[in-house]
Amino acid sequence: MRRARVRAGPEGSRGRFPGWAVAPGSGSGSGIMSCTLVPFGHFQDLEAARDFLCPHRRPGSAAAGRDSGKSTSWEDGGWGAWDEAELQEPEEEESNSKNQRNYWLQDCVLSLSPTNDLMVIANEQKAVFLVPKWKHSDKGKEEMQYAVGWSGSLNVEEGECVSSVLCIPLASQKRSSTGRPDWTCIVVGFTSGYVRFYTESGVLLLAQLLNEDPVLQLKCRTYEIPRHPGVTEQNEELSILYPAAIVTIDGFSLFQSLRACRNQVARAAASGNENVQPPPLAYKKWGLQDVDTIVDHASIGIMTLCPFDQMKTASNIGGYNATIKNSPPAMSQYVTVGANPFTGFFFALEGSSQPLLSHVALAVASKLTSALFNAASGWLGWKSKHEEEPVQKQKPKVEPATPLAVRFGLPDSRRHGERICLSPCNTLAAVTDEFGRVILLDVTRGLAVRMWKGYRDAEVGWIQTVEDLQERESEKMDSSPFGNAQGPSRVAQFLVIYAPRRGILEVWSTQQGPRVGAFNVGKYCRLLYPGYKIMGLNNVTSQGWQPQTYQICLVDPVSGSVKTVHVPFHLALSDKKSERAKDMHLVKKLNALLKAKTSDPDLIEAEAKELILDIKYPATKKQALESILTSERVPLSSLTNITQTLMDNLKKQELECVDEGLLQFCANKLKLLHLYELISKLNSQSVQKDTSPSDNDLAKLLRLEEKDFHRLETLLENYKKENTQTTVQFSDEKDDILSVKMFLEYLEYEKDVINVKSMEDREYVALGSFFFWKCLCGESSIEEMCDALESAGFTPQTLLSLLLNLWLSKEKDILDKPDSVSCLHTMLSLLSKMKVAIDESWDTQSVSPWWQQMRTACVQSENNAAALLSAHVGHSVTAQIIDSVTEKKFSQIVVGSDTESWEALSLDTEYWKLLLKQLEDCLILQTLLHSKVTKRTKRVSSLQTEPLGRLSVKKLLEAGKGGIADTVAKWVFKQGFSPLVLNLAQYKTNTDSTEESVEMHNNLFLEEPEADAGLETILELLQVAYQQFPCSLEVDVLHAHCSWEYVVQWNKDPEEACFLTRSIDHLRCIINAHVQHGIALMMWNTFIVKRLSSATYLMDKVGKAPKDRLCRRDVGMSDTAMTAFLGCCSELLQTLLEADVTSDEMQAPVLDTEDAWVSVEGPVSIVELALEQKRIHYPLVEHQFVLCTVLYAIMRFSLKSVKPLTLFDSKGKNAFFKDLTSIQLLPSGDMDPNVLSIRQQFLLKVVSAAVQTLCSSQKDKEVSEEELFPFEKGKNWPTLAADLAQYLQISEDLVKRHYVCELYSYGMDHLGEEAFLQVADKEVLASQLLILAGQRLAFVLLHGQTKEGMELLTRLPPTLCTWLKAMDPKELQNVEVPIATTAKLVNKVIEHLPENHGQYSLALNLIEAVEAIPS
Repeated sequence: MRRARVRAGPEGSRGRFPGWAVAPGSGSGSGIMSCTLVPFGHFQDLEAARDFLCPHRRPGSAAAGRDSGKSTSWEDGGWGAWDEAELQEPEEEESNSKNQRNYWLQDCVLSLSPTNDLMVIANEQKAVFLVPKWKHSDKGKEEMQYAVGWSGSLNVEEGECVSSVLCIPLASQKRSSTGRPDWTCIVVGFTSGYVRFYTESGVLLLAQLLNEDPVLQLKCRTYEIPRHPGVTEQNEELSILYPAAIVTIDGFSLFQSLRACRNQVARAAASGNENVQPPPLAYKKWGLQDVDTIVDHASIGIMTLCPFDQMKTASNIGGYNATIKNSPPAMSQYVTVGANPFTGFFFALEGSSQPLLSHVALAVASKLTSALFNAASGWLGWKSKHEEEPVQKQKPKVEPATPLAVRFGLPDSRRHGERICLSPCNTLAAVTDEFGRVILLDVTRGLAVRMWKGYRDAEVGWIQTVEDLQERESEKMDSSPFGNAQGPSRVAQFLVIYAPRRGILEVWSTQQGPRVGAFNVGKYCRLLYPGYKIMGLNNVTSQGWQPQTYQICLVDPVSGSVKTVHVPFHLALSDKKSERAKDMHLVKKLNALLKAKTSDPDLIEAEAKELILDIKYPATKKQALESILTSERVPLSSLTNITQTLMDNLKKQELECVDEGLLQFCANKLKLLHLYELISKLNSQSVQKDTSPSDNDLAKLLRLEEKDFHRLETLLENYKKENTQTTVQFSDEKDDILSVKMFLEYLEYEKDVINVKSMEDREYVALGSFFFWKCLCGESSIEEMCDALESAGFTPQTLLSLLLNLWLSKEKDILDKPDSVSCLHTMLSLLSKMKVAIDESWDTQSVSPWWQQMRTACVQSENNAAALLSAHVGHSVTAQIIDSVTEKKFSQIVVGSDTESWEALSLDTEYWKLLLKQLEDCLILQTLLHSKVTKRTKRVSSLQTEPLGRLSVKKLLEAGKGGIADTVAKWVFKQGFSPLVLNLAQYKTNTDSTEESVEMHNNLFLEEPEADAGLETILELLQVAYQQFPCSLEVDVLHAHCSWEYVVQWNKDPEEACFLTRSIDHLRCIINAHVQHGIALMMWNTFIVKRLSSATYLMDKVGKAPKDRLCRRDVGMSDTAMTAFLGCCSELLQTLLEADVTSDEMQAPVLDTEDAWVSVEGPVSIVELALEQKRIHYPLVEHQFVLCTVLYAIMRFSLKSVKPLTLFDSKGKNAFFKDLTSIQLLPSGDMDPNVLSIRQQFLLKVVSAAVQTLCSSQKDKEVSEEELFPFEKGKNWPTLAADLAQYLQISEDLVKRHYVCELYSYGMDHLGEEAFLQVADKEVLASQLLILAGQRLAFVLLHGQTKEGMELLTRLPPTLCTWLKAMDPKELQNVEVPIATTAKLVNKVIEHLPENHGQYSLALNLIEAVEAIPS
């Protein structure tokens, strides 16, 4: 077995280790000073593209399995397999298969537009066009994601495959263009020789057959402004490589043709009949001679030889006597790679071959184009379809090539080239070969100048970096010839090599420079280097353009990311020229020192000082100082000393040499370090604690009456009791400790003012805690802390913000420390007295921004208790300051007058009072939402376990007028208790507790008696909420919101039928019919009608109660849930009908809002929407109600052979599911007898099924009806069937008679006797029951086969015997009935049969026979 060993390049990039270190200086703190690999996009669904393009690579496919089986040898498998075990373990097969699936991108042809607005991945005949879109990632950050814009097959000829693809962005011709391309053209080369051009949406614009051999490679060159006056200006072109020819299409000609073809597309779509002939393509075709094989090429462009090179070339070609022209000729240079020669250099003299003009073959009528063209296929005005066929099949004429011999090359018979990549400045090219080498060519001299070994299957690209002139400003004049900052920018070129066998991406400085970066990127990536920018620009239009184009990118299919490489210019400078390289070495050394395990801080300090002083560049010095300041291992004293040393060193230098920015940076950091030291010292000094203030002291401090203070205490105590949420705090976390690193990260100096950077709430609280927590606990001097912070440069507004954030976040601790309120009062008073805290121009009739800032924080806070306390303190301090201001004014006006009884009014005070009322309301509401039923036995839905969000005044103000009721409704839903609880709380609020209310209370929780323990607390809290919100929580409003909340939650999970049932329970509790009507109608329109329609058509289709699978598929719920749903539908419609009738008798309610909440804004409340609903059309709702009841009966009793819609005629069917407020044409007059017959059969089925269910439930006492069907409480099906009969034009008495007969048939004579009284035509019923009695007697006499029975039979009259023998007892549902009960039945029959009735005598004989039978 061959063992391959690979060497790295000259600088020793050897080995292949899993954790290979990346670019030099790319460790922590190197920042932009080193090479970086930057992700700029991700794929949205790359697996779908893979499965489409490479179906054989799909996981689990047979082909994938076969591929994995083939990869056991090292040649086909991963590179470097030679140093692994000879025999592969069986468990590795799965990972090998996965690896093979990841190699799919290597089989594809890729192209990404340099402006990053389109990517194409193609394989064989298929292609996927990906377009970037800005979307939020899983982490919440906005990122660019590539999504599939178009996918399909591109082949037109049979058997042709895609061999090369380019995405060329075309410049916009509009003057107002911002540098983005107008559109992007996709150029595709095929193995058939065709080159086709497409739009971004997959529409074919034109197709060209310029040579009949397969297209090997497509390359493009776009316009670049020449860097120097002597450089030849290059024209734009598209070059197409064939096995023995190169075709170059002029860029201007191509640009015009593509624009014209695209305009044709637009006109075709608009009118379908315009025909504008696009201009022909101008191209040159060269037949390459004296070369064995060619696989890739580079078009260098037009070059002009200098006189010496001109004479040298002439001598080589023409010998000693050769003559030359005065002006050197211009030539187009082409370099090819392949075999014999390995690289070939071709020179085509300009003017030696006339450009060919091709006829542009428009492909608008092609079958491969998108649906747009299928609709507009005739717009060209060509011949008819039949005449067109032979034209399409006939291939266009192919022009012969102009012969072009190779002038010279690099002959190496064993070496075969694979790829060539031209540098951006057209002077160098990188070539890869089959030996795993990368060779650097100087294309102007035709020499190989460098070789890298060990890069099998490598992909290469280039990065050109322009020097930033500002970086030179700090360099000395004598250190470089470019000392003048106004000189031209230098340009550096870097070669990027991706070695897939090793999974590494390297960046090399050219020509002879070192490796400047290396990245572990995986083995399955693709490196894309377009080598062009935007087509269609020239020396005029490109002046103002600065298009955002990338030079190189790496596509990683494993992580689904697209990355680019950033290389700073200074990496191209050698160590001799660049002080920066030395600086970077010192930075790396400093980083290593900071990471080292040295425990001696003095040693670290001394070395760090030495290193930072040795660094030359100010930017690098700043970077080094930042690294030291962000290190957690350097103590505070060392940080201060190092910063001070650097600052002293800078001050010693001459003024013009000192970087002002660095000096200011050091000064600012030094100030912050001194401040940190001072704050830490103040926090460590313990202060003698004052005695805790009494309740009276606190009440005076907050300016509250004793009664109001005790009310506040009670509210806070209730809140504390119910708010049981726990917070996790680690033992090493302390409130007053903050690391220096964090402190410096959080703060920044700007013009002697300290600003707090924008950061997370947790960090903001940590900073505030470091400053103020000890003060709030009374353990540190408040005055000294405020003085220190003010003199350091903090604005009072910043300190107030930090203080409030801390206070509001530490609610639990604050409620346990009542004396913290007095500390807050003291601190707020001191902050308010600082300069610029309260504007001097502020008077009592204007709003102070200072107090407004505090109120805004309270309004937004979700910690209501802390917010309420801080608002009381704010109100008190405001009043205190206003009093002092007022006293000063009055002392000037009236000296010695009695002003003690006066109260100073101000606008701020009024705002505080309003806020206090709002915060108190919010606290009461939050306390209610925290309360819970102690135990719950019933199964709880996952929807009910989701936590409720916390409240704030801001949330309530933005929630609209129904926000408060909606919040309570959500809480009611989570608790799941009966609607009667809300009524009971309201009843207790209005009246004292009476025996009646106690009895009602006891009956409330019969279902869950153990939950009663928590009910008292809930009722008390509800009463408080009702008193606080008499308008927002009015009982009808609350029931309306609860009803809506339950139905919304049911809609999320229709399996939870109990939610819909509870929703209707709340709906029925609404007293005002106008509200009830509106809510019911909205529920019907929003949630019910669509599902009901699906259920109806499903049941009509199957002709019976459908099975569970069908219900889930069509209606989205199980069969049991659907039964409950249909029952609720009929309940809902019945409620709607009742509300419509009752609404005539009452006024619509007037919706008020509490004074404190008048300013609410937001969505319209549910109750307001309900009152805006139109009145229903009563007969239509009744008609719909009948259908619902029919459907419910079918599902409830699992009836078969019933199609519900057959019970109605065409008018009736058409009226279903229409808007209930509309006037519809309903059935009237006589009904079709067939329909009436079906209706009658259905009603009788329902009654029979109801009696059967009743009978079985009485037998099986263990399972009650209400447990099986809780939504069926009090539903009397026989009565309901009789009511339906009236609407369905069926005799009501017929249904009632059938019910009585069924009861007797089941042997439930006691119920039958009660139902007998409801029947109108008792004579007909008596004759029906006579047959039942005969069947019972026939069973006793004929089927019992007893001796006594036989004897009695012989004594009976012959007519009776004959009649009994004709009876069939099998028709009875229950034959085991006592003979005495049958005797009663016969007596009832005789009682209701007239004597002249034909069966009267038979009945008399029957009674004699029954009485003769011994019981």
